[in-house]
Amino acid sequence: MDEKPKVKLTVTTKVKASKEKVWECWTEPVHIKKWNQASDDWHNPSAENDLSVGGRFLYRMEAKDGSGGFDFTGYYDEIEPYKRIAYTLDDSRPVEVIFKELQDAIEIIETFEAEDTFALDYQQQGWQAILEQFKKYTETIF
Repeated sequence: MDEKPKVKLTVTTKVKASKEKVWECWTEPVHIKKWNQASDDWHNPSAENDLSVGGRFLYRMEAKDGSGGFDFTGYYDEIEPYKRIAYTLDDSRPVEVIFKELQDAIEIIETFEAEDTFALDYQQQGWQAILEQFKKYTETIF
């Protein structure tokens, strides 16, 4: 039986902030809880992050009305401060995040392996929405 090829999706944004501020907001739980949701009717009430190779992260994502929620969990494979993070989700899907320094912004390029439950466009829209929440938060917090 042939195994279905894995699909990789990519989302991007440009954040007008220093590489230090982008890195801080991306990696520190106090900030992660403020931006890590796809829409205003969801939130991220708790976040744990051991930013080290082999270190684990756990972000709790919940609907504000209590109708649902899930843990977003995994472990870090590679970390290049201010440049790149590679991690594996607990369902074995790899993710890579590139932080590309531009003249007036940091471009974030996030590539993830799609899962089989939801449509590809739904997954792409959800990850892009979270990335846009990150941009909005990071550009207004400092």
